[in-house]
Amino acid sequence: MSLIANVGSLDKILRIVAGVVLAGIALLKLDGTATLIALVVGIVLIVTAVINFCPLYRILGLRTTKPSA
Repeated sequence: MSLIANVGSLDKILRIVAGVVLAGIALLKLDGTATLIALVVGIVLIVTAVINFCPLYRILGLRTTKPSA
């Protein structure tokens, strides 16, 4: 399976911001299971933004990148 970019620029920025916010909230405010869930989701958002690839987008046939010419 090749990792063809499917995460566009705006999507990437939103993922990084949401990931940092979720991870921050998890580390500063939450307790128990909610901490783990928020932290994992935050990390996944950041990683998918950094590698420009979202496996869920691939499964659903979505992409927020501009079509290549």
